[in-house]
Amino acid sequence: MIRMAALACLLFLLGTTDRANAAAIVGKPAPSFDLTDVNGEHVKLASFKGKFVVLEWTNFQCPFVGKHYGSGNMQSLQKQYTEKGVVWISICSSAPGKQGSMTGEEANELIEAKGAAPSRFLLDPKGIVGHKYGAKTTPHMFVIDPKGVLLYNGAIDNRPSTKQDDVVGATNYLSAALESAMAGKKVEIAATQPYGCGVKY
Repeated sequence: MIRMAALACLLFLLGTTDRANAAAIVGKPAPSFDLTDVNGEHVKLASFKGKFVVLEWTNFQCPFVGKHYGSGNMQSLQKQYTEKGVVWISICSSAPGKQGSMTGEEANELIEAKGAAPSRFLLDPKGIVGHKYGAKTTPHMFVIDPKGVLLYNGAIDNRPSTKQDDVVGATNYLSAALESAMAGKKVEIAATQPYGCGVKY
């Protein structure tokens, strides 16, 4: 009976995961959203039509996120691509009282302290947008093309560890997807398994 119950629970979770990811399918229009940023301003995905957009789910208390910010990798990518006209949006979907949850003021302090350089930093405390995209981990990366179509969904790279040294030499899936798409080429690896801390819904 216990095994059957465990199996039923697992199947339910798998089904829930499938439904959560159903709205964020590579090759399909990216789910729309309207969120408040750390300064209290509303930000709509639709307003960035005509530009490449990166969505980065983050939680500054997560050691996997710490790997990419502690090494300077995430900030470097943010600066590299925003200078090329890409809109980089960091999103925190941590629920109030859970790891990573923060106010706009706290977020601004952390952004400055870490030297982060996203175009916008959005707060999603109810997890509405996180669930729309099926965001599983921090980090979890998405790339959207100028027409609003999802081009990439998955991990930032191929080294699922918390070691900063692993950033060097890693295959950066996000960068590869952006470089190909911006050059008018097909994104060869469009979906991967994200790694990191589970999003704290």
